[in-house]
Amino acid sequence: MTPPVHATVVEGPTGAPPAVFLHGVLSWGDDEVYGFGNQRPLAACRRLLLVDRRGYGDSPDLDGPHRSDYVVDAEDVIPLLGDGAHLVGHSYGAVAAMLAAAARPDLVRSLCLVQPGALRPAEGHPVVADALARARAATAAMPDLTPEDYLRLSTDAVGLPAPEPTPHRLRAARATMGERPCWDADVPLEPLAAAGWPVLVVLGDWTGAPARYRRLAGEPLIAAGGEIAWRVGAELLTVPGYYPHVQRAEQVNAALEALWARADA
Repeated sequence: MTPPVHATVVEGPTGAPPAVFLHGVLSWGDDEVYGFGNQRPLAACRRLLLVDRRGYGDSPDLDGPHRSDYVVDAEDVIPLLGDGAHLVGHSYGAVAAMLAAAARPDLVRSLCLVQPGALRPAEGHPVVADALARARAATAAMPDLTPEDYLRLSTDAVGLPAPEPTPHRLRAARATMGERPCWDADVPLEPLAAAGWPVLVVLGDWTGAPARYRRLAGEPLIAAGGEIAWRVGAELLTVPGYYPHVQRAEQVNAALEALWARADA
């Protein structure tokens, strides 16, 4: 059966369960700027599948009311788990990873969530409540933008340089503009807490981030990530910076290797 989405396969030893990665917004599987391109060295210990979610990279567009949908992403990734795999998700992809793991815990060997984008689990936190209200209002009043405009404005607004507007990046911007909002996802955490395999939540401490970016994005993500880790009984790793798997790739890769070895044992 042909997989519903494209995945860059980085071959490695076949004796251990593979690892499947789900990227976040404005990205694709093996993207080195925002995606999981910096995790390629982990193929030294097992096979890696760096998935392009629908609307991104070399995967097909999504037909329906959204150009990107975490529910569809979760359904798409389940066949890629095979007889069992380690699952890693960043941001939007972490929400899809949680849904897939909750639906088919029998196919998951471990779960790693890098700055998961689900905010609702911590909606009682004042910083998160403010972020949710702001995001809901912004979504309701979304202006008509081109992908080029969106790519520039989404980075300018928080004091970050815009990435090069390559065809892949502009396609990612178009999909991100039409996404089903992951921050408002109702994610079932109980199945993750009861599953029995290890969970790792990785957060940045947001040092070095522009102040506006830290306030609008970093503080809500830190609060929500900590709440998710506590509620599912996960190990919590905080590293310097605000894009952990890119800025601190060696540290995050070492943590992933340790997580997988622990689960495989």
